[in-house]
Amino acid sequence: MTTPSLQKYLFLIIPALILVLSVAVVFSGEEGVTQIYRKAIDPFDDERLVDSVLSLPEDTVLVKERYQGGPFWTETRKDKMERFQCSQCHSNKEVTIAQAADIAHGDIVLDHGGKNKPLSCSICHHEAERDLLVTEKGVKVDMDHSYQMCGQCHFRQNKDWVGGAHGKRVSYWAGKRVVKNCTSCHDAHSPRFEKRWPEAYSPPVNE
Repeated sequence: MTTPSLQKYLFLIIPALILVLSVAVVFSGEEGVTQIYRKAIDPFDDERLVDSVLSLPEDTVLVKERYQGGPFWTETRKDKMERFQCSQCHSNKEVTIAQAADIAHGDIVLDHGGKNKPLSCSICHHEAERDLLVTEKGVKVDMDHSYQMCGQCHFRQNKDWVGGAHGKRVSYWAGKRVVKNCTSCHDAHSPRFEKRWPEAYSPPVNE
């Protein structure tokens, strides 16, 4: 237990010791981080950015969209589809299974585009090469890059997604950027979220 007089001396001695040590470091020729940054005159470039110490997850692909912040990655799609490759069934071979379409796609509820202009399968899926998507201009799109398909209509959301304002970042805040793709959150066939009551973060005050 320290006495009040001793406490008084400690409050005076400790700051003085800190000041003496700081001066000693400066005159010893050793620079701290603050001094290094104050003397820096060159702008920071990509080579001086913090790199991630972790490798990229295997289920990612490099995004083809241009982004001023540099390259970034998104989650793959094809390895998460239970019935891919589509060409296993959609081929020139005769289908001998009864009600094959209902078995393969009976769980799909197509509600995309609104009641006045509903979309059909062939608007997004390539009719000849079923493993690919296709835009209105006839450009083939790989399933792993389905954001290119979505972005032709949802261009504002796509712009926000590229810039980081839409969608969720998976990891690598201090390094390589990996984000969820459109189909990670939205069902491509029925993309609108169902209405629901908001969930309270904590119980009401009166409980």
